[in-house]
Order: sequence, then structure tokens, then C-alpha cells
Amino acid sequence: MPAKQKVIKAPKVYLKTGKDALALRKKLGLNQTGFWGRIATTQSGGSRYEGGRRLPGTVQLLLHLAYAPEAQARAMLDYLRARD
Repeated sequence: MPAKQKVIKAPKVYLKTGKDALALRKKLGLNQTGFWGRIATTQSGGSRYEGGRRLPGTVQLLLHLAYAPEAQARAMLDYLRARD
């Protein structure tokens, strides 16, 4: 009988919407170019997300890794590395 694999639960994403990202960007005092450039997203793309366009999962993930508190970012990275 094979050993049971431990199921690791995915951490909650730090920023789920463009409005969440906008609020954090303003709190950090960053302009759109600086904030979105950190995850290789253009200023115009970031503006569209902040204006209401849905954040794709990959963008949510990058925002999480870039801006979540260290423990939350580390938990996500550990989760991603443990996946098959």
C-alpha cells in the first residue's frame, strides 16, 4: 500500500483585485511604473487592472510574491515548490 502524501493547502493570495493593488500602491507611495514594473507589468497594464480589469492568476501570484509580508510570500513559494 503506497504511503499517503501530505496535501499542502494553498495559501490565500495577498492581493485579489486591481482595487486591492491600487490601495497597496498608494499606501506604499509608489507610482504605477514602479509598482507594476516590479512584476514586469507595464504601467498601462497596471492601470487597466486598477481600473477594474480582472487580475489573472499569474499576476495575482507575482503580486503576492513581490508584495506580501515575508512569511506569506515564503509560504506561497514553499507551496509552489512542493507541488508535483
